[in-house]
Amino acid sequence: MNNRRLLTGLLSATLLSVGVCAYGQKSEMLTLEQLFEIAENGSIQLRPSFSAEEEARKEISVARAGKLPDINASLSLSYNGDGFTTKRNFSDYQKATIPHLGNGVAVSVNQPIYTGGAITSGIKLAELKLTAARYATELQRDNIRFQLAGFYLDIYKYSNLRRVVEKNIAQARKVLEEMRARYEQGVALQNDITRYELLVSNLELQLVKINNTIEILNNNLVKIAGLPSDCMIDPDTTILQKSLPVQSEAGWQSDATFNSPTIKLAQSKVEISRKAEDLTKSDMLPKIGLQAAWNLDGPILVEVPPIDRNLSYWYVGVGVSYNLSSLFKTDKSLSRSRAATIHAEDELAAAKENTELSVRADYIRYMEAYEELKTQNKSVELAERNYSTVFTRYSADMALITDMLDAANALLDAEQQLVNARINIIYYYYKLLFTSGKI
Repeated sequence: MNNRRLLTGLLSATLLSVGVCAYGQKSEMLTLEQLFEIAENGSIQLRPSFSAEEEARKEISVARAGKLPDINASLSLSYNGDGFTTKRNFSDYQKATIPHLGNGVAVSVNQPIYTGGAITSGIKLAELKLTAARYATELQRDNIRFQLAGFYLDIYKYSNLRRVVEKNIAQARKVLEEMRARYEQGVALQNDITRYELLVSNLELQLVKINNTIEILNNNLVKIAGLPSDCMIDPDTTILQKSLPVQSEAGWQSDATFNSPTIKLAQSKVEISRKAEDLTKSDMLPKIGLQAAWNLDGPILVEVPPIDRNLSYWYVGVGVSYNLSSLFKTDKSLSRSRAATIHAEDELAAAKENTELSVRADYIRYMEAYEELKTQNKSVELAERNYSTVFTRYSADMALITDMLDAANALLDAEQQLVNARINIIYYYYKLLFTSGKI
């Protein structure tokens, strides 16, 4: 996501979050896209990724500072005690008076000219780490969006199930009233009424469980999105009417190859490992730098007797250093870096394979969901026809109460499965978007 898109998203999320549930416990209808924008700015789970990016940016600044000169300055004051002199066999002791006040001033500058690529590789390595941090942020963002999509669609599913159960409760109560009227006329048994009352009781219990499930899902949804805890989200009722693209599996696989944050992150780790190899190789090359220094020291102690004066001197030149121990140490570090690169390449290959397998499985489920919807539409049609027929026969004393119960349960189950089939299409579509990195 570029800076303009990020700024636009943050501004939109801020405006949306201010207006959502601003007056306490209140239901708000939000689309999934609006939830995604709100979570971009409000999700606590996304903040560590943003702070990791900022940390990586600071590392680039630190690496670039390696091009700047090293400047050292020192100032010292000391008390010099008297000394003594002796012959080499420690005889003929003589006291040597030394000026007691000692001082020193030194300034040195070292400007790197050639470091074997260490500074350049360090900067590039820091930049690659920032890229990896961005891919990690994309992956975390996609994970959060997919979580939100899952909770959102589950709320929609259970809200539809609630309407189905409420309709069945109303229908069952209507039948129960007719049974009681028939009982008063002496053409129905009390046992039939009791069994249908049990059906209504079970439906009411199912309704309580559905309401509790919706409350739990809503709490998870608003917490992850960064919304107030007392906010109630109503899913967009037009989501099932949206026309979803049905592209080929090859198209989804191609999208995943270029867009999957998992693959991008694995690729960036390979690049980081290769650049770390270059950084290790730089230890085997000499380091060259411009040097300049100025010193002022006193007294002059290299003379006997010491001279109570300051000695000032300066120099400029070129310094060359080479770490001889790198000849027998760096090869081991380089072998380790190469092994890390091979490991990163293996992880990249595994990430590509896992992504390919996931896209394949999700695509099959996506296509299967369309077939399931066709089947469930037919099942509901047959269940409604069966319930109407059984109810007519029961009213004419041509069917038993058990037939009515079976027909009611079959209709309820068919309607619930139809809701699930519709939601599954949306779910697997977003699952494909998530796997291919396009959510």
